[in-house]
Amino acid sequence: MFNLFKKKKESSNGAQYISLKIREIVKEAKDTVTLYFEQPEPFLDYKAGQYLTVILDFNGKEERRSYSLCTSPFVDPYPGITVKRVEGGLVSNYLNEQLRPGKTLDIMKPMGNFTTTYHSKNERHFVMVAGGSGITPIMGITKSVLVNEPQSKVTLLYCSRSEEEIIFKNQLEALALQYEGRLTVIHNLSQPSTNWTGLKGRLDTGRIQEVLKDKIGSSSVYYLCGPEGLMNSAASAMKTLGVAEESIHRESFYVNLDAKEKDLKAAGKLAPELTREVEVIVEGESHYFDVPAGQTILEAGLDHDVDMPYSCQSGLCTACRGRLLSGQVDMIEDAGLSKSEIEEGYILCCSSKPASSDIKIIIE
Repeated sequence: MFNLFKKKKESSNGAQYISLKIREIVKEAKDTVTLYFEQPEPFLDYKAGQYLTVILDFNGKEERRSYSLCTSPFVDPYPGITVKRVEGGLVSNYLNEQLRPGKTLDIMKPMGNFTTTYHSKNERHFVMVAGGSGITPIMGITKSVLVNEPQSKVTLLYCSRSEEEIIFKNQLEALALQYEGRLTVIHNLSQPSTNWTGLKGRLDTGRIQEVLKDKIGSSSVYYLCGPEGLMNSAASAMKTLGVAEESIHRESFYVNLDAKEKDLKAAGKLAPELTREVEVIVEGESHYFDVPAGQTILEAGLDHDVDMPYSCQSGLCTACRGRLLSGQVDMIEDAGLSKSEIEEGYILCCSSKPASSDIKIIIE
């Protein structure tokens, strides 16, 4: 995966970054914390299921990481992100170990399309599958559904490694009691203790199909978040049970761009890599620069000090989204874009490489 970070520049309109003060830090599991922030003025406007990009400086080098909001704007007075420690992870370890209430963090505005709208007259069945920290955005959506749609219900199949690693364990138990008959939580542990009496082992397509077979219906909607293998298995199970692909909503935290590009090259689906000049319009100003063979449009833009927005750099977050006005690009990963956005000509600069001349992109 590309891992290029540039020193932070404030956007010309001053709206790209927000400073949030940490109000409280809650230990959710042995390797996971939730950071709750004081509400800024004006209040942070976000949707359940979206994420915040945290911007940190380590010895003069900027690092950006995206973390999903676990809170609901309809329920929780303070917004919060949940961070699971990654072995050797610079940012996740810092956020888990070094922060205290009162510290401020710079973030980018909330982003993400792993959301829904709510109405009190809706009568839906949300079928959710989460793995590990994938519970984070699903937690915010679940709380929002339960409080906004009294006739809707939620079934959550949640896979964790062990009892000690069940994130939001107490919150889920409390919600299940508060909304008895409307929230069903089914835990599956891959490495349980000998005392565990629930589901255990690997959640493959067959097992997911067995658990969810009576949850499929015309009123059901489907949300998946977690490791790619788990989401693929869940989606396969749902499609086998008759669920249409467009009804399944996914949120990915990671994609290996290098591996995906290698597969596309092997299949002959990418144009020859050549150095090409592109025009990128940012906040009404045109920037012309060369994109060397092998680089993405975002990487080249940052190398030329163009203040292009970005976050994950893996084709998932859409922070670097632009509209292709002319020319052609090879987009290695488009998971962050909807089908309609792609049809309208939107691309992700972090995963796109020039495939023709006369490329012109506007970042709106």
